[in-house]
Amino acid sequence: MKQKLLIILLFTFLGNIYGQNNNDTPNSKDNKKIKIIWLPVLASNPANGFMFGVAPSSNWLIGPAETTSYSSALGTLIYTTKKQFLFFLKGSVYFKDNKSILMQDVRYFKTSQPTYGLGTGDGSNTLASDGFEYEDGNYSAGIDEAQMMKFNFFRLYETYFKRVNDKGFYLGLGYHLDIHSNIEDELLDQESDPQVITSHYAYSLKYGFNPEKYTLSGVSANALYDTRDNTVSPYKGMYGLVTLKVNPKWLGSSKSSSTLWTEYRTYFNLKKERPRNLLAVWAYGNFLLGGDLPYMDLPALGWDQFGRSGRAYPQGRFRGQSIVYTEAEWRFPLQREKERWGGVLFLNGTSATNKDADINMFENINTGYGLGVRFMLNEKSRTNICLDYGFGNNGAHGFYLSVNEVF
Repeated sequence: MKQKLLIILLFTFLGNIYGQNNNDTPNSKDNKKIKIIWLPVLASNPANGFMFGVAPSSNWLIGPAETTSYSSALGTLIYTTKKQFLFFLKGSVYFKDNKSILMQDVRYFKTSQPTYGLGTGDGSNTLASDGFEYEDGNYSAGIDEAQMMKFNFFRLYETYFKRVNDKGFYLGLGYHLDIHSNIEDELLDQESDPQVITSHYAYSLKYGFNPEKYTLSGVSANALYDTRDNTVSPYKGMYGLVTLKVNPKWLGSSKSSSTLWTEYRTYFNLKKERPRNLLAVWAYGNFLLGGDLPYMDLPALGWDQFGRSGRAYPQGRFRGQSIVYTEAEWRFPLQREKERWGGVLFLNGTSATNKDADINMFENINTGYGLGVRFMLNEKSRTNICLDYGFGNNGAHGFYLSVNEVF
């Protein structure tokens, strides 16, 4: 999907925020208060029309700054001229002395989104573009364009971690609920001759899902390792997460399944006297271990906790039974002595599978690259306003506005 995104930043507004936070100190009582930054968002794209709303965010401390990481929360509240509503609230709460962590992800969308079949590479949409044999000798018409879908989506993820040693290692349990409802395949046409069968509809019928509604409900066991010096804009340290999720039918899932999520981040300082000059590396994999997942719940680009992966591509552009993503970003200051302004250069790659079209992992890799600028609102918490522009394969591109570093 071609994206035409216009974002208006009010720098006088940002300057006012900077003036309010500039005198904070690490031990200041003000740091324990929740300060909300309200970013205005104006945007348009073919899927949503004109969008307007707010993107609130906040960073705060629950315990002493010397022993407690900054908690963070990011939200979005958007309405579009196509009568779509988008709400999410995602956060990580670090309790006193980092003894425990609560991660949460709550979303409600009444929206539309294109899908492109499963897998990566030029053959990722082969099954739909060549058509389906829906009866003996009868084939559906091919689909070579983005397959737009309308749906309602509700997500509730809650994961609690408890520290088990003083070296940054945690164990945790979680509950995860995803509900897709009122699903409409806009290109699906079973009355035409030949019929037009979408990837979503064909997949749902083949694997036994109701193409109009499905639920994924499961519990997870988690292991976390986190030695980052700052959770919103790290200069050093490592982050690792392993999540084994089981989605039994008796807990409400449409069909039983199990998945594995693995994630790793690390940061390399490139200039000792300028800690902001660094190389950041991020990689994750999301794998279907057993059973079957609904189409829209299959591992997909841009569906990590904070929705930051895949700059250059729309959310969900690549989807499959399993997906692997990696990204490297060079972060550097733009001022000779001060840290207020910074820049980034990034490169990412995505590979996804499609067992129905014999597309295996790493057989095809779709890449994205781009650059961005950073404005640091608060030097103590390192809260950044981030504006990026990314380019991808086959003409994909887009602007991205966010608070805090991408990873």
